[in-house]
Amino acid sequence: MLAQLLQPKADEKIYDPACGTGTMLLRCEEIIRNQKTDGCCSLYGQEKNISIWRIAKLNMFFHRMNTDHIVCGDTLRSPMLINEHGGLMHFDIVLGNPPFSMPWASEDAEFDTFKRFQRGVPPRSRADYAFILHMIESLEPKTGRMAVVVPHGVLFRGGAEEKIRQALIDENLLDAVIGLPAKLFAGTAIPIAILIFRNNKSDKNIIFIDASRDFESNKIQNRLTSTHVKRLLNTYNARQSVEGYAHLSTLESVRDHGYNLNIPPYVQVAELEDEIDILSVRAERAVLKAKLADLEQRLESTLNDLR
Repeated sequence: MLAQLLQPKADEKIYDPACGTGTMLLRCEEIIRNQKTDGCCSLYGQEKNISIWRIAKLNMFFHRMNTDHIVCGDTLRSPMLINEHGGLMHFDIVLGNPPFSMPWASEDAEFDTFKRFQRGVPPRSRADYAFILHMIESLEPKTGRMAVVVPHGVLFRGGAEEKIRQALIDENLLDAVIGLPAKLFAGTAIPIAILIFRNNKSDKNIIFIDASRDFESNKIQNRLTSTHVKRLLNTYNARQSVEGYAHLSTLESVRDHGYNLNIPPYVQVAELEDEIDILSVRAERAVLKAKLADLEQRLESTLNDLR
C-alpha cells in the first residue's frame, strides 16, 4: 500500500532506511514492471541487523536487482548511502516501516555532519522522528516523496517532537495523515498511522484519512482487503473530503489545532446509538429477578441451618 500511495515510476531511485528483507523495495519495482515501460528503477536500502541484511541481499539477487545498494549498518548513527560530495544520497521515493519508538543515541545528533536534526533533536527514548528527519533529508529536492509507518504518538506528542512536527508542517512538507486499524502487524496490537511527505507540493493542504474501521477481523491479526486499500488509494488521490472518512484541511486549520495531527478532530465520525429492544430488556429483567429471588431464598435457608 505504501508503494501504491507513492506511485513509483520508471528510472526513479527508491530507498528504505530500515529495509528489513527488502520487501517494500521489491514491491515498488513490481509496480514499475507492471507498467510495461522500458525503464527500470534503482533500489537502495540500509539494514542494521546483519542476519536480516543477508536475507535482503539474497532477496535482491533472486529478483535480479543490484545487491550493492543494500548496505548493513545503523542508519541513524552511520548512514552509508553517501553521494560524491560526502552528503546523503537523494532519492525520488523514500518509504519505510522503522521500528516503533526505539531508544537511540540522541547525544550524537549534535555532531551529525548531515544536518538532519536542524528542526530539533528527538528524545533519546523514541527514535520515530529521528527516522522521519533522516528520510526527509534523503529526498530529491524536486521529485522527492516519502511514506512512513508510525505509532499514533507521533501525531500528538509534545516536547521536542512537537517542535519538529511544527517545523515540518510550516514548511508545507506534510501531505497526508492516514489512520489504520490496530492488530495489522504481528507482535503489536496498537493502531498505526502513515505519514506522507512531499517536496514541491502543489497546494497548502493536508488530507486526513480515517481508515481505522476498514479491516477484516481476525483473532490473531487483522488485515486490509483489496476493497479497503482501493478506497484508501482513491480517497488519497482524489484529495477531497469524504464525510466520516476523510477531511482536506488547510495548514491554518492544523495550526489552529495546535499542530496536533490526531485524526478525530479533523474527521468526525457520527456515533450510531444501538437500538434498544424494550421487550427483550423486560424479559431479561424478569429472568434476573427470578434468579435473585432463588438466591435470596437459598441464602435464607443456609442462614437458618447455621442458627
